[in-house]
Amino acid sequence: MNGAIVINKPVGITSRDVVNRLNQILETKEIGHTGTLDPMATGVLVCLVGKATKLSNILTSQNKEYIATFKLGILTDTLDITGKIITNKKVSIKESEIKKILKSYIKTYNQEVPIYSAVKVDGKKLYEYARNNEEVELPKRDVTIYDIELLSIKDDIIKIKTKVSKGTYIRSLVRDIGASLGTVATLTELERTSLGSFNIENAASLDDVLYNKHYLYSVVEILKDYPQEEIDPEMLYKVKNGQILDREIKDYILFVVGNKEIALYQKYDKDPEKIKPAVMFY
Repeated sequence: MNGAIVINKPVGITSRDVVNRLNQILETKEIGHTGTLDPMATGVLVCLVGKATKLSNILTSQNKEYIATFKLGILTDTLDITGKIITNKKVSIKESEIKKILKSYIKTYNQEVPIYSAVKVDGKKLYEYARNNEEVELPKRDVTIYDIELLSIKDDIIKIKTKVSKGTYIRSLVRDIGASLGTVATLTELERTSLGSFNIENAASLDDVLYNKHYLYSVVEILKDYPQEEIDPEMLYKVKNGQILDREIKDYILFVVGNKEIALYQKYDKDPEKIKPAVMFY
């Protein structure tokens, strides 16, 4: 079994919990997920099965869309509502100002990683520093906010829809929006509505998988946005043996026989006019 199952992760469990449950249901340990969701978050969690687990890096690099709700005037140590409140103050901000600030975040900017995260500094995860009350310089990285749509405002509660690049922390985005509004803000709800071409409308529950009511996306479907080429027996021999081939491509190409994946090739770093195996499926 090779492919992807799109799970609608429920609130209150970890992404690892979802994988563990799938291990039991599908009776295989060869399962991984692409892009961790915090326990408080829900929505699209793409789980890869079999040799498709080798596509994890490709999928995690794809853009993501979220619906996020946040509260102005409070700040927690975790940057979400599950944390300890460290700032609490009254706010009164006009809707026009909120819309202006949201629009200003449609850009690429240098975002500070939350201390309650699994990012490593000097070989140790940031949340370990936090739990031990140790000081650490938080890393920053460039992220891109492609779009932000204001969905609703009710008193100091704001709901947005946003499309972002790999590596974006919505908790950090909310914190930064709050700061730009001259106050503080904390994430209260989060739903991932899409990852790449996978969306919430086609996501299955864990019970759906238990009762075999889910859909298993094939490798060909997972990689539908990349070039795919049907190969003849001569080419099949070369590909099966992992030969480096003469070819110029943008990033990846999937070789297939009768709509069955054989191998994913990528650009050869030593020679841009050649390609090399990235993942062998045969």
